[in-house]
Amino acid sequence: MQNFNEINAPEALLQMLNRYKLESIQDYKNAIKEIVQEIALLGLWRAKFFEKAAFYGGTALRILYQLDRFSEDLDFSLLKPNKNFDLGLYENFIKKELEGFGFLAEVEKKKKTKQSAIDSAFIKINTIEHLLLIGMPKNVTQNIHPNELIKIRFEIDTDPPLDGGITKNSLLLLPYPFTVKSFRLEDLFAGKVHCALCREWKGRVKGRDWYDLIWFVSRNVSLNVTYLEKRMIQSGFLNNKQKITKKILVEMFDKKIDKLDIESAKNDIINFIKDSFQLKLWSKDFFKQIIRKINILK
Repeated sequence: MQNFNEINAPEALLQMLNRYKLESIQDYKNAIKEIVQEIALLGLWRAKFFEKAAFYGGTALRILYQLDRFSEDLDFSLLKPNKNFDLGLYENFIKKELEGFGFLAEVEKKKKTKQSAIDSAFIKINTIEHLLLIGMPKNVTQNIHPNELIKIRFEIDTDPPLDGGITKNSLLLLPYPFTVKSFRLEDLFAGKVHCALCREWKGRVKGRDWYDLIWFVSRNVSLNVTYLEKRMIQSGFLNNKQKITKKILVEMFDKKIDKLDIESAKNDIINFIKDSFQLKLWSKDFFKQIIRKINILK
């Protein structure tokens, strides 16, 4: 394993690197993505971003609640709707923070091609340059294209449901102590269920959503079904008069699972977890059993 203390890098970065057991190229890529994500969060905190927005999604589960898989994107929701919110105001804060740790990053807002409440930007760094920065042996990078980029999408919902989920502040100690506003677990669960039931990926299966559902159920987290209803109404998957009971939730999932491509789901998650053996259990019947173990928040 790499001795990171021999790397010419800030002490906080060395501490972050020492959390990982790095054996493969994918291990290094996952580690550097997560470190960039955490440094970006620090930059957003300095910019007072969390006075207006909350962190959610798979990366929030990974960084704040120790979800045992890596994640790619940084997902946020405004605390209240604001159609004039400008994500571009925060690009320089992220870039400057990353530069302080030796990361030469581009932070670029994505131009919208259609009207949407979702604003997006990308953090981009050169793969080889930054793998070498964190101590990956030079000979291992020979099979990586010189122009390959590591990309992290940064996305925010500018039109969240009114009276949305309950937020809390979580303390992170690395790279330096700071706080991140996020939703509580019951509301993050609702957001994940909404993704699993409603997200369309042009034929792709987001196996990460299904992996996270297992994580929530195995930890006996209750589902805030009221917040789920608001999210589904807002996205057009539910009308204002409909209520979701446990029975209705199971029926919704059964229909989704019947169409689920299990092999595609496995292929989506496999590079984000250490132990792929657990995927041998995945089947339509397995997921139907999981869904029936969901507890509804009273």
